[in-house]
Amino acid sequence: MDKLLHEKELLAKGYKYICGVDEVGRGPLAGPVVCAAVIMPLNDVILGVDDSKKLSAKKRESLYNIIKEKAIAYAIFRVEPQVIDEINILEATKLCMKNAVESLSVKPDFVLTDGNMTLDISVEQKSVIKGDANSYSIGAASIIAKVFRDDIMDKYAEIYPEYAFEKNKGYGTAAHINGIKEAGLCPIHRRSFTKKWQ
Repeated sequence: MDKLLHEKELLAKGYKYICGVDEVGRGPLAGPVVCAAVIMPLNDVILGVDDSKKLSAKKRESLYNIIKEKAIAYAIFRVEPQVIDEINILEATKLCMKNAVESLSVKPDFVLTDGNMTLDISVEQKSVIKGDANSYSIGAASIIAKVFRDDIMDKYAEIYPEYAFEKNKGYGTAAHINGIKEAGLCPIHRRSFTKKWQ
């Protein structure tokens, strides 16, 4: 599949600044949900951009730096566990994506979102199923969000070593759940996701 298919269709209709948006961290038991919005130049495509989950950490890191360097504009936003608990993960993700889009230094003409999200924004938008694998712009956003969030979780791993966050990034692995059973919850755990251990 041509990863630029959606972008090419929009360019043909006269749109210029096409933004891809993606989130990372909807499923973990701990840590923020992170969203990135990216407007990429479509005449200078970076090889290897794909769904961040399909790439090695090393490959993601190198693409992260190239994407940031080449992007017309990018913005990263995070929503903390306390807010996720308050408004639920779906609403927190939508809020996160909306804020990432609205934080861009260049206003997009059109926004492509991953999944089936409809955002409360004033810009035209379209959601793309498996967008991180099927759209170049969303794939670039997924890499930015993933590397940024992994870095956050690595830092939290130093503060809260009991949960092996450096390995699981907050997802509910056996080591993480054992950590909860032994040490209880820490301040970055999502209370709405960890009720059975409270």
